[in-house]
Amino acid sequence: MTGAGWWCVETASGLLEPREREAVLGDLAEAGGPMLRGLFDVLGLTLRRQVLLWKNWRPWVSAFGVALPNSFQLIGFSLLVSETFRRMLEQGLGADGVRLLLCQIALLAILAWSCGFAVGAVSRRTLWMSIAACFLPCLFCLSRFEVPHQSPLSLLLFVPFAIWGAWQGLRRIQLRLSSAIMLASMATVLTIAGWSGSWMHFLALIWPGWFLVATARKRPAKA
Repeated sequence: MTGAGWWCVETASGLLEPREREAVLGDLAEAGGPMLRGLFDVLGLTLRRQVLLWKNWRPWVSAFGVALPNSFQLIGFSLLVSETFRRMLEQGLGADGVRLLLCQIALLAILAWSCGFAVGAVSRRTLWMSIAACFLPCLFCLSRFEVPHQSPLSLLLFVPFAIWGAWQGLRRIQLRLSSAIMLASMATVLTIAGWSGSWMHFLALIWPGWFLVATARKRPAKA
Protein backbone atom coordinates (compact mmCIF):
# COMPACT_ATOMS: atom_id res chain seq x y z
CA MET A 1 0.00 0.00 0.00
CA THR A 2 1.31 3.41 -0.95
CA GLY A 3 0.18 7.01 -1.08
CA ALA A 4 -0.20 9.90 1.35
CA GLY A 5 -2.77 8.03 3.44
CA TRP A 6 -0.45 5.10 4.08
CA TRP A 7 2.39 7.51 4.86
CA CYS A 8 0.18 9.07 7.57
CA VAL A 9 -0.56 5.63 9.01
CA GLU A 10 3.15 4.74 9.12
CA THR A 11 3.97 8.07 10.75
CA ALA A 12 1.26 7.64 13.38
CA SER A 13 2.60 4.19 14.24
CA GLY A 14 6.08 5.55 14.87
CA LEU A 15 5.51 5.75 18.65
CA LEU A 16 4.72 2.04 18.90
CA GLU A 17 7.29 -0.59 19.72
CA PRO A 18 8.99 -1.93 16.54
CA ARG A 19 7.45 -5.41 16.79
CA GLU A 20 3.98 -4.09 17.52
CA ARG A 21 4.34 -1.50 14.77
CA GLU A 22 5.22 -4.16 12.20
CA ALA A 23 2.30 -6.35 13.31
CA VAL A 24 -0.21 -3.48 13.15
CA LEU A 25 0.97 -2.30 9.73
CA GLY A 26 0.93 -5.87 8.44
CA ASP A 27 -2.65 -6.42 9.62
CA LEU A 28 -3.79 -3.16 8.02
CA ALA A 29 -2.10 -4.02 4.74
CA GLU A 30 -3.74 -7.44 4.66
CA ALA A 31 -7.17 -6.12 5.63
CA GLY A 32 -7.09 -3.48 2.92
CA GLY A 33 -9.85 -1.42 4.55
CA PRO A 34 -10.46 2.34 4.32
CA MET A 35 -7.25 4.24 4.97
CA LEU A 36 -8.94 6.80 7.23
CA ARG A 37 -10.28 4.07 9.49
CA GLY A 38 -6.84 2.47 9.64
CA LEU A 39 -5.35 5.81 10.62
CA PHE A 40 -7.85 6.27 13.45
CA ASP A 41 -7.19 2.72 14.68
CA VAL A 42 -3.45 3.34 14.78
CA LEU A 43 -3.89 6.70 16.50
CA GLY A 44 -6.18 5.16 19.10
CA LEU A 45 -3.74 2.34 19.83
CA THR A 46 -0.81 4.76 20.02
CA LEU A 47 -2.72 7.01 22.42
CA ARG A 48 -3.58 4.09 24.69
CA ARG A 49 0.04 2.96 24.76
CA GLN A 50 1.26 6.47 25.56
CA VAL A 51 -1.26 6.85 28.41
CA LEU A 52 -0.04 3.59 29.93
CA LEU A 53 3.55 4.81 29.78
CA TRP A 54 2.70 7.80 31.97
CA LYS A 55 1.74 5.52 34.85
CA ASN A 56 5.47 5.03 35.35
CA TRP A 57 7.81 7.58 36.96
CA ARG A 58 10.24 7.67 34.04
CA PRO A 59 8.35 9.98 31.62
CA TRP A 60 7.65 12.47 34.41
CA VAL A 61 11.28 12.63 35.47
CA SER A 62 12.52 12.85 31.88
CA ALA A 63 10.17 15.62 30.77
CA PHE A 64 9.56 17.65 33.93
CA GLY A 65 12.57 16.73 36.06
CA VAL A 66 15.24 17.19 33.40
CA ALA A 67 14.11 18.67 30.08
CA LEU A 68 11.85 21.50 31.28
CA PRO A 69 13.78 23.02 34.22
CA ASN A 70 17.23 22.50 32.74
CA SER A 71 16.27 24.11 29.44
CA PHE A 72 15.97 27.49 31.16
CA GLN A 73 19.36 27.03 32.84
CA LEU A 74 21.06 25.92 29.63
CA ILE A 75 19.55 28.83 27.72
CA GLY A 76 21.10 31.15 30.29
CA PHE A 77 24.48 29.43 30.02
CA SER A 78 24.33 29.64 26.23
CA LEU A 79 23.77 33.39 26.41
CA LEU A 80 26.60 33.72 28.93
CA VAL A 81 29.02 31.93 26.58
CA SER A 82 27.92 34.12 23.68
CA GLU A 83 28.39 37.28 25.74
CA THR A 84 31.86 36.23 26.91
CA PHE A 85 32.87 35.47 23.32
CA ARG A 86 31.56 38.86 22.14
CA ARG A 87 33.44 40.76 24.85
CA MET A 88 36.60 38.81 24.08
CA LEU A 89 36.39 39.86 20.43
CA GLU A 90 35.59 43.48 21.18
CA GLN A 91 37.77 44.12 24.23
CA GLY A 92 40.50 41.51 23.93
CA LEU A 93 40.22 39.79 27.31
CA GLY A 94 43.62 38.15 27.01
CA ALA A 95 44.67 34.76 28.36
CA ASP A 96 42.32 34.97 31.35
CA GLY A 97 39.40 35.67 29.07
CA VAL A 98 40.28 32.71 26.84
CA ARG A 99 40.46 30.40 29.87
CA LEU A 100 37.13 31.71 31.11
CA LEU A 101 35.51 31.14 27.72
CA LEU A 102 36.90 27.61 27.46
CA CYS A 103 35.64 26.76 30.96
CA GLN A 104 32.19 28.09 30.11
CA ILE A 105 32.06 26.11 26.86
CA ALA A 106 33.19 22.96 28.66
CA LEU A 107 30.53 23.41 31.35
CA LEU A 108 27.82 24.06 28.78
CA ALA A 109 28.82 20.99 26.76
CA ILE A 110 28.99 18.68 29.78
CA LEU A 111 25.70 19.83 31.30
CA ALA A 112 23.79 19.79 28.00
CA TRP A 113 25.19 16.38 27.01
CA SER A 114 24.40 14.93 30.44
CA CYS A 115 20.84 16.24 30.36
CA GLY A 116 20.30 14.92 26.86
CA PHE A 117 21.72 11.53 27.79
CA ALA A 118 19.48 11.29 30.86
CA VAL A 119 16.39 12.19 28.84
CA GLY A 120 17.17 9.62 26.17
CA ALA A 121 18.06 6.86 28.62
CA VAL A 122 15.32 7.35 31.24
CA SER A 123 12.30 7.33 28.94
CA ARG A 124 12.96 6.48 25.32
CA ARG A 125 9.33 5.97 24.28
CA THR A 126 8.19 9.40 25.52
CA LEU A 127 11.10 11.31 24.05
CA TRP A 128 8.64 13.42 22.04
CA MET A 129 7.25 14.87 25.29
CA SER A 130 10.71 15.65 26.61
CA ILE A 131 11.50 17.42 23.33
CA ALA A 132 8.32 19.47 23.70
CA ALA A 133 9.22 20.29 27.32
CA CYS A 134 12.60 21.58 26.10
CA PHE A 135 11.16 23.40 23.09
CA LEU A 136 8.62 25.47 25.05
CA PRO A 137 11.21 27.36 27.17
CA CYS A 138 13.26 27.96 24.02
CA LEU A 139 10.23 29.35 22.21
CA PHE A 140 9.30 31.52 25.21
CA CYS A 141 12.80 32.99 25.52
CA LEU A 142 13.18 33.53 21.78
CA SER A 143 9.87 35.41 21.66
CA ARG A 144 11.06 37.79 24.39
CA PHE A 145 14.68 38.12 23.32
CA GLU A 146 15.84 41.75 23.51
CA VAL A 147 19.56 41.49 24.27
CA PRO A 148 21.50 44.09 22.23
CA HIS A 149 24.42 42.99 20.06
CA GLN A 150 23.40 39.32 20.31
CA SER A 151 21.59 37.00 17.94
CA PRO A 152 18.55 35.09 19.27
CA LEU A 153 20.33 31.93 18.16
CA SER A 154 22.87 32.54 20.94
CA LEU A 155 20.24 31.09 23.31
CA LEU A 156 20.44 27.72 21.58
CA LEU A 157 24.15 26.92 21.78
CA PHE A 158 23.35 24.00 24.11
CA VAL A 159 21.07 22.25 21.60
CA PRO A 160 23.71 20.34 19.57
CA PHE A 161 25.29 18.95 22.76
CA ALA A 162 21.86 17.97 24.14
CA ILE A 163 20.91 16.24 20.89
CA TRP A 164 24.19 14.35 20.89
CA GLY A 165 23.62 13.21 24.47
CA ALA A 166 20.04 12.16 23.77
CA TRP A 167 21.20 10.12 20.79
CA GLN A 168 23.76 8.35 22.97
CA GLY A 169 21.10 7.70 25.59
CA LEU A 170 18.69 6.26 23.03
CA ARG A 171 21.39 3.87 21.89
CA ARG A 172 21.70 2.67 25.51
CA ILE A 173 25.41 3.39 25.54
CA GLN A 174 26.91 3.04 29.01
CA LEU A 175 29.94 5.01 30.09
CA ARG A 176 32.73 3.53 32.12
CA LEU A 177 32.38 4.40 35.79
CA SER A 178 35.63 6.37 35.84
CA SER A 179 34.56 8.48 32.83
CA ALA A 180 31.12 9.14 34.31
CA ILE A 181 32.60 10.23 37.66
CA MET A 182 35.03 12.56 35.90
CA LEU A 183 32.25 14.21 33.85
CA ALA A 184 29.91 14.58 36.84
CA SER A 185 32.66 15.93 39.06
CA MET A 186 33.79 18.46 36.45
CA ALA A 187 30.22 19.64 35.94
CA THR A 188 29.66 19.97 39.69
CA VAL A 189 32.90 21.85 40.38
CA LEU A 190 32.48 24.22 37.43
CA THR A 191 28.85 24.88 38.35
CA ILE A 192 29.72 25.61 41.99
CA ALA A 193 32.46 28.00 40.87
CA GLY A 194 30.06 30.16 38.88
CA TRP A 195 26.71 29.48 40.53
CA SER A 196 24.50 32.28 41.87
CA GLY A 197 21.03 30.72 41.82
CA SER A 198 19.05 28.64 44.31
CA TRP A 199 20.21 25.24 45.54
CA MET A 200 17.14 23.56 44.00
CA HIS A 201 18.10 24.80 40.53
CA PHE A 202 21.67 23.77 41.20
CA LEU A 203 20.63 20.20 42.07
CA ALA A 204 18.30 20.01 39.06
CA LEU A 205 21.19 20.99 36.80
CA ILE A 206 23.84 18.59 38.08
CA TRP A 207 21.78 15.48 38.86
CA PRO A 208 21.79 14.17 35.25
CA GLY A 209 25.59 13.98 35.47
CA TRP A 210 25.38 11.85 38.60
CA PHE A 211 22.70 9.77 36.91
CA LEU A 212 25.45 8.82 34.46
CA VAL A 213 27.53 7.66 37.42
CA ALA A 214 24.68 5.55 38.78
CA THR A 215 24.13 3.83 35.45
CA ALA A 216 27.78 3.55 34.38
CA ARG A 217 29.35 0.15 33.92
CA LYS A 218 32.32 -0.87 35.94
CA ARG A 219 35.48 -2.02 34.24
CA PRO A 220 35.65 -5.82 34.43
CA ALA A 221 38.23 -7.15 36.82
CA LYS A 222 41.31 -8.74 35.30
CA ALA A 223 41.75 -12.45 35.79
